[in-house]
Amino acid sequence: MKASILDLRRRMKDVLKALEHNEPVTITHRGKKKGIIYPSGSSDGDMKVSEHKAFGMWKDRKDMKDVAKTVQNIRKGRIDAL
Repeated sequence: MKASILDLRRRMKDVLKALEHNEPVTITHRGKKKGIIYPSGSSDGDMKVSEHKAFGMWKDRKDMKDVAKTVQNIRKGRIDAL
């Protein structure tokens, strides 16, 4: 299915139906292809956050052991850095 930006606003129901039928939707803007929306086709949405591959990727960083101190350093701004 092809859908313009305007179709996404006015015919979202049809776009969602196409995705339910495992049909990719090509998004166009002023006649030029901008992207493709693919149906999920899997149950990735049912995955727990702790099972995601990015979960715990910084667990071995020693500079982030104290979360409160790390957040305070991030928020302190440039004036305190001088």
